[in-house]
Amino acid sequence: MSSFPEVRVKPEYVEIQKWAREFATREVLPIAERIDRADEYPVQLARKMGEYGLFGLNMPQEYGGLGLDLMGSVIVGEEIAKVSLSAGFLLGVQNGLAGNVIAKFGSDEQKRRYLPRLVKGEIICAYGLTEPNAGSDAAAITTKATREAGSYVVNGSKMFITQGLHADLLVFFARTGTTEDGAAGITAFMVDKGTPGFRVGQKLEVMGARGTGTAELVFENCRVPDSNLIGHEGDGFLIAMSILSESRVGAAAAAVGIAEAALERSLAYLRSRTIFKRPLAKFEAMQFLLADMATRTTAAKLLTYRAATLHDSGQEFTKESAMCKYFASEAAVWVCERAIQIHGGYGVSKLYPIERYLRDAKILDIVEGTSEVQRYILSRELLEGS
Repeated sequence: MSSFPEVRVKPEYVEIQKWAREFATREVLPIAERIDRADEYPVQLARKMGEYGLFGLNMPQEYGGLGLDLMGSVIVGEEIAKVSLSAGFLLGVQNGLAGNVIAKFGSDEQKRRYLPRLVKGEIICAYGLTEPNAGSDAAAITTKATREAGSYVVNGSKMFITQGLHADLLVFFARTGTTEDGAAGITAFMVDKGTPGFRVGQKLEVMGARGTGTAELVFENCRVPDSNLIGHEGDGFLIAMSILSESRVGAAAAAVGIAEAALERSLAYLRSRTIFKRPLAKFEAMQFLLADMATRTTAAKLLTYRAATLHDSGQEFTKESAMCKYFASEAAVWVCERAIQIHGGYGVSKLYPIERYLRDAKILDIVEGTSEVQRYILSRELLEGS
């Protein structure tokens, strides 16, 4: 572990932040509550995000992307999630998960075929790793891909797939080896919507990040051509873990955005509310809550930016990725709970977005690896590195 942790933010990212904040304020904020309450996928918003360039943050410029590094994506993701985690999930799945797999591990032909349309939002993408009986233990997936004459026949299902209900393209992982092979027997593929044998199962309603089309996806003798294999057979687990290390930093950034939103709402409420003929902000109990909320939010942000800095400078960042993800997600839950306490009855009502912040924050405590998984990764890295 470095004796002098660094955080590096390029000067031009001040403008990137303003650019993202402007979009969030203009296009996301007016519909954020409606997305959550209706639990309907915001098709028009997704189209606008593509037109605005948000789906191509770290995609190669030759395919229409902006070519930003991880820090750039983190800053943008934080601003979007600050207004709506649902919009943040659209961004994270399209750009940080599915798009990132194709950009980093896809063939030239796969990149040419999919990335320009993905960046523009002409196709919606999903990332299929989790299964009904394989979440935290990704190496335990049982979806099977059997080689047959120039293609793979896939059987199994994927669970809790964000954008799965509307995805035109799924990047997914299946077992090409035996269960005894564990992680070594997993391969990455892609499959297009409408492929025979591939269908949407049930729509899944979740407590937070609503309106993101979360669904079960089912394979029943689905034939996937060899040309849809990503990387090499058996590389799937390494591909998945590599992408998740980056996307966990993105999840941490989303948690920071939610915590910042809850903190700002609480500050405004304390300044405006009067109780017992005194401003609520004058009560020491409220002041101390605010101080603790600000401290945890800032600590989460610094940990997140630290992980992004290490990644972008080419250094190992597995520990920092796990650290920022679990700390930021738990900090966001803690901050939102205190925000509700500050708002009292308004906090638990839908008159204010505070209760939505808490539901969304808890989602981030689970996705991209639970806090328990992150602690396991972190402790393992520390012990092996000592």
